[in-house]
Amino acid sequence: MVRNQKSMLLLLVIITALLPVAAQQPSTKLVDPDWIREIAPKRIVYSVPLMDRVKVRKNLTYKRVDGTELKMDVYSPVSIRRGGRRPAVIFIHGGRIPSNLRTTPKEWGAYISFGQLVAASGFVGVTFNHRFYAWESLGDSQSDLMDLIAHIREHAAEFGVDRDRIVLWAVSAGGIFLSQPLRERPPYIKCLVGYYAELDLQNERQSAPPSVTDEMLRQFSPVYHLSKGAKGVPPIFIARAGLDDADLNTGLDRFVQTALSGNVTLDLANHSTGHHGFDFEDDNDRSREIIKRTIEFIKLHS
Repeated sequence: MVRNQKSMLLLLVIITALLPVAAQQPSTKLVDPDWIREIAPKRIVYSVPLMDRVKVRKNLTYKRVDGTELKMDVYSPVSIRRGGRRPAVIFIHGGRIPSNLRTTPKEWGAYISFGQLVAASGFVGVTFNHRFYAWESLGDSQSDLMDLIAHIREHAAEFGVDRDRIVLWAVSAGGIFLSQPLRERPPYIKCLVGYYAELDLQNERQSAPPSVTDEMLRQFSPVYHLSKGAKGVPPIFIARAGLDDADLNTGLDRFVQTALSGNVTLDLANHSTGHHGFDFEDDNDRSREIIKRTIEFIKLHS
């Protein structure tokens, strides 16, 4: 049980999975719940020069499904030369989120500032919305991520991206969707980043509805795929929030131990006093140090 009120508010994004599916069905009215209005304006607590000068192309369609266009934003360095190619850093938001949000994840301050940060650091940043609305939409969200990656690679020249240098940065329950990349291990995924990430669903049998099978819980657990061996696993950076939900950290810790047992290249940054969302909630030196270390890790491994 999370005792800190701030962490509890942020973890509502995960707890909504316990609501009946009917309560999460699409609505014609767009609305932001209180917890979205609380966190949406907040930017990360670390910055570098020229973040406010990067170029951004907003609301680009990367996929059409069920009459809906799924959108992405692409952040590029100001200094990128014509024909230049940079690694792409793709940010994977968490959930589960209402399907009728007025302010979608890529419009949250954290993702805007993360896109600006990586672009100012020499990468092409990509933020996007995916369909993580309920337990039953796990497959939809995973396919959205993989289709986004395919779209970025297919249009690499247009976006100034090196199609063979892709970085995945998963936040919170977005960590679930590192599952397929860890199962398939394509060589163009150069490194993975997980921030206070959900990396093991196998211990959530009691929370999941009967329609979600044990096999689904395994297939959407990155630790399960990591346990199949270290061959082809890209370098991994994990940022752990010490004051996070205990069950979430248990899964994260299991992932770290599995990586170490397999001798995977892994950097772990533990924020002992950090909360879920420390990168935009905890304005202190340790938060900034971890974000800075993450950028340095990506530069080294991409």
